[in-house]
Amino acid sequence: MCSASFPDTLRNGSIMTKRSGVSLRDRIWPRMGLRRYVIYLQKRLLRLSGSPHAVAAGVAAGASVAMLPLFGLHFVLGLALAFITRGSILAAAIGALWGNPLTFPLFVAAGYALGDWMRGGGGMSPEEATIVHAVAQKLPHGLISNELEAIWPTFSTSLIGSIPLAIAVYAIAYVMVRWIVVRFRDARAERLARKA
Repeated sequence: MCSASFPDTLRNGSIMTKRSGVSLRDRIWPRMGLRRYVIYLQKRLLRLSGSPHAVAAGVAAGASVAMLPLFGLHFVLGLALAFITRGSILAAAIGALWGNPLTFPLFVAAGYALGDWMRGGGGMSPEEATIVHAVAQKLPHGLISNELEAIWPTFSTSLIGSIPLAIAVYAIAYVMVRWIVVRFRDARAERLARKA
């Protein structure tokens, strides 16, 4: 069997997909580096078509749902919230990148701390910590209903605490992004007017 029939080929030590030509490494870590990638996303965001409200509402929608401990649903929820608030769908996808494996532990911890305070608790009890640890040990083998019931108090506390955080992130992101987009577009219009 020839190597061309395989879906993936190996080039320069990285797995390449035949259709896209993008290596697995590039899908995980951008080849241009993280700093340049963030600058690229920033410029891409500023050049999106649509009103400043649409861009700001989209970014705010994506960033706010990233605060929720609903892993795997952030993009879908961000797109839905952007649709409801008449935000840009592409801006929502960019805003959802606010949640990533580096920031999720911080968001969950902050959500749990705030949720615990809102419920009037004194932190995770030793019994709850034992249950969470036991469930975490079994997670690679799959969850069954008893284990889901055991982790529910911790999850619900984190979810309750993350909702006010998500609202605050939405408000802050909306105001900041709208201000930046308006300033960028005004400066660009001024440059074009001087050239004309």
